[in-house]
Amino acid sequence: MLSRHLLGFLLATLGGSLALAGTPPEPWNAPYAEKTAALSLKGDIARGAAAFEICQGCHRAGALGRADGSYPRLAGQHANVLVKQMADVRSGRRSNLKMLPFADHQALSVQDIADIAAYLQSLPVPPTQGQGPGTDLARGRQLYERDCQVCHGKQGEGKADQFFPRISGQHYAYLLREGSLIRDGKRHNAHPDMVLAIGKYSDEDTAAVSDYISRLPVGGR
Repeated sequence: MLSRHLLGFLLATLGGSLALAGTPPEPWNAPYAEKTAALSLKGDIARGAAAFEICQGCHRAGALGRADGSYPRLAGQHANVLVKQMADVRSGRRSNLKMLPFADHQALSVQDIADIAAYLQSLPVPPTQGQGPGTDLARGRQLYERDCQVCHGKQGEGKADQFFPRISGQHYAYLLREGSLIRDGKRHNAHPDMVLAIGKYSDEDTAAVSDYISRLPVGGR
């Protein structure tokens, strides 16, 4: 017999999936109560460091992620981007079954979300991210400047006021995986402009632009 906790988890996950499949998509970054509440709170870096301890097993100390792409680097990311992603996972707007048990309402409060986001934004980003093979950087740069730079910035610094994430300093393997998911329509909270921009990329294009991004300088925020 399923435990009440596991049954509730499965129903919540299934319900979120059915809601996404059976209703028209919301406008990107549409407000909803929990995200709005978390964005309105002032995050405390010290409390965030303590709350992040449950996340370090996957995202590693210093939130540096894993070069194999299994977990992203979160250090130095814009706080409001982090709040949106955590809230989207909790609400089912972004499907991430590995993260959900650590981010759901039994694990984190809304204040915890704001605190963790403030802590992660404060962390330094060393130039140690996993990079791609470097075999088609000219093509990667061409695609980035044509399709990505307008939102993510010339140096991949993102735009906090528009919730566009920082992507400089991110691991190549993670960029490649998420880029492929977005291209294939499998990441439900992706910006529609990005889906449109990369929707016709070949696997080689996706790899080339991910490789180029993985080599962008990480200095400065």
